[in-house]
Amino acid sequence: MARPEPPVGGSSIGEVLQVLQAEFADVTISKIRFLEAEGLVTPARTASGYRKFSAADVDRLRYVLAAQRDQYLPLKVIKEHLGAMDRGLRPPTTPGGRPAAPDQVPEPAGLPDAEDFSSYGTELKLTREELRVAAGISVELLDQLESHNLVVARGNHYDGDAILVAKAAAGFAEYGIEPRHLRPFRTAADREVGLIEQVVSPLSKQQDRIQELAALAVRLHAALVRSRLSR
Repeated sequence: MARPEPPVGGSSIGEVLQVLQAEFADVTISKIRFLEAEGLVTPARTASGYRKFSAADVDRLRYVLAAQRDQYLPLKVIKEHLGAMDRGLRPPTTPGGRPAAPDQVPEPAGLPDAEDFSSYGTELKLTREELRVAAGISVELLDQLESHNLVVARGNHYDGDAILVAKAAAGFAEYGIEPRHLRPFRTAADREVGLIEQVVSPLSKQQDRIQELAALAVRLHAALVRSRLSR
């Protein structure tokens, strides 16, 4: 039997209880309120103060309840897992495991178009160790990539593009090409971005124009490299 789903537009706490009791017979309204008080779920509130749980909130509660029931995880560990999942990591696949970066990070397939340029791996927020493990590289190689500004943290985290850069650098390393040799790629990218910024600065709110120009830059770069190699 298919499990019940919450209605579109948000559910009351009573409606959420009915949905969850199909899988977790002992769940109560008090339990849901407790998990909210502990910060594991944060439903929206109406103007009059009533809770409205989204489908994502219900999925979050399902994960918490399943982790408690099936893996006997304490709330502290579950909260850490949820925080990692909020950063784009996938939940542990085995009992006692840790969240990890997705097996596949979105990246260009061939030459990108403007409409899909924004879909590449920028949404992840990884720690340095999570990045290293996801890219399958050594600490030494990551140190070198950072020292040459090929991999750069955004605030306290690294995005999915950092995985793509690190994996590419690892591929170059197999041919004896070290990160210091890859600085021309970074310089070329900086110059291309600088040109785009000159054009879009008066149009900074038009994200579609930025994506279109970025896609054109990637296509031009690839075509120039290919044309010179063919000679």
